[in-house]
Amino acid sequence: MGNREDLLAGARKVIMERGVAKATARDIAAAAGVSLAAIGYHFGSKDRLVTEALGEALGNAIGDAMQELIEEGAGAPLLTGFTQLWNAMPAVFADNHEAMLASLENIVRIVRVPEARAQMGDQLSTASADLAANMRASHPELDEAQAAAIGRMYFALVQGLAVLWLLNPDQVVADGDHLAEAVRALAGD
Repeated sequence: MGNREDLLAGARKVIMERGVAKATARDIAAAAGVSLAAIGYHFGSKDRLVTEALGEALGNAIGDAMQELIEEGAGAPLLTGFTQLWNAMPAVFADNHEAMLASLENIVRIVRVPEARAQMGDQLSTASADLAANMRASHPELDEAQAAAIGRMYFALVQGLAVLWLLNPDQVVADGDHLAEAVRALAGD
């Protein structure tokens, strides 16, 4: 690995151990085995490094899990795949509990910093587009607009349900069955 990758790994390690607020640039550089100046050189700031490290780690973990679940629903009716995916998400959330907490902590910081919001905006667009591409690959009957709409909806659902799960992991607010029932009702079925 190069310094950039070492810094991303070091940031993830420190954040998971201490949380975003207690993760110092010095701690991250030490965990990465690089100089403090390397953070500025590769990322411009510790905050930018933290946002990228969390976005990459959590996006990959949850995004990869969602991709697998979408692929498992290939060939099944869309609503069946939808139901299966959202019924499986609480287990995905449980597997990523600490990263989701750190991400939520980082979101509060991001909302207050315009530059950080712009950086996160780029990552959010990519996440929705990735979900749309996964839907299109698993369900070629969808046109691009439909897949994009589903990708955006899935992204909004995962963000909201993840926060609700963090607040009360023992109580599922809405599982795949509940969400599918809502979709059927909205569609007039």
